Amino acid sequence: MQEPVENGKVRCLTCEQRCTISPGHVGFCSTRYNDNGTVKTIVYGCIASQAANPIEKKPLFHFHPATNVFTVGSFGCNFSCPWCQNHDISHPGGDLDAMTRAIRLGEYLAPEDLIKRTVSTRCQGTSISFNEPTLMLEYSIDVFKLAREQGLYNTYVTNGYMTPEALELLVDAGLDAMAINIKGSPEMVRRYCKADLEPTWRNAKRAKELGVHVEIITLVIDPLNSDQETLEAIASRVRVDLGPETPYHVTRFFPEYKSYEIGLTEPTPISALESAARIARDAGLQFVYTGNVPGNENETTICPSCGKVAIRRVGYSIKVENVDEQGRCASCQADLNVKI
Repeated sequence: MQEPVENGKVRCLTCEQRCTISPGHVGFCSTRYNDNGTVKTIVYGCIASQAANPIEKKPLFHFHPATNVFTVGSFGCNFSCPWCQNHDISHPGGDLDAMTRAIRLGEYLAPEDLIKRTVSTRCQGTSISFNEPTLMLEYSIDVFKLAREQGLYNTYVTNGYMTPEALELLVDAGLDAMAINIKGSPEMVRRYCKADLEPTWRNAKRAKELGVHVEIITLVIDPLNSDQETLEAIASRVRVDLGPETPYHVTRFFPEYKSYEIGLTEPTPISALESAARIARDAGLQFVYTGNVPGNENETTICPSCGKVAIRRVGYSIKVENVDEQGRCASCQADLNVKI
């Protein structure tokens, strides 16, 4: 997707960076370049990482729990987070030559072959993740269509920064669920990620309107986004825009990539993570989970109506105990917002 600008330049319409790209150059993400007035991707089918994972690892806790998903990712990112956990594939270089060198290390995997691997590994769905999946827009669309024909579900783990047009294309192709990262306050996202937070909120709301299952994640980074004001604002926006039944994950930060350059040298204290979970619950969210803390009690789904355990989780040991086929509590019939 593109629109002409002038002097051979074109504007890429894949994500909300909306880069104006000169001939022979790449945009912010380094995955799209201007080839004589046409925006082309250099990462179609180029797989940097792949794995069969529990769906809970995305994390998606209320979407087909206890199933497995075949996950692939490529190279590049449209954010510049200095704490990136997958920086080796998300930020391999800032120009066409660097990206070209990086993708030579990947494996080409045709959409048909990805589906074959999904089936052969006994997974129930696909996931585009590891790096920002929006940059694999064209590939995702082809994969999702094939997966839907095979009765497989499709998921994205994303910063949610695609354009509205790109989101519509993904949903039409068969996108079923999104785990969307809300990084922090608008000021934090602007400063560190070089992005505007509002399109992410817009896309989360629109995705839910289109029938996509949505769960929200915040990597809690002390002190960048661990303050009460920021966390209350995020939780309140989740409740108002997406509904109090929307699963919300607060996950623990560990220093990576350029974290040390900006003074982030220690993991987020568990006490700060538990405080974030309390703030979210106090804001009215019904399903709040903590991540990157193995064995934490905040992994289990509790019915907000009757208090019974609905889905018990210990790490990736998952047991659906009290959920009916309609995603309701089997004891009191309260809606748990679970897709079985």
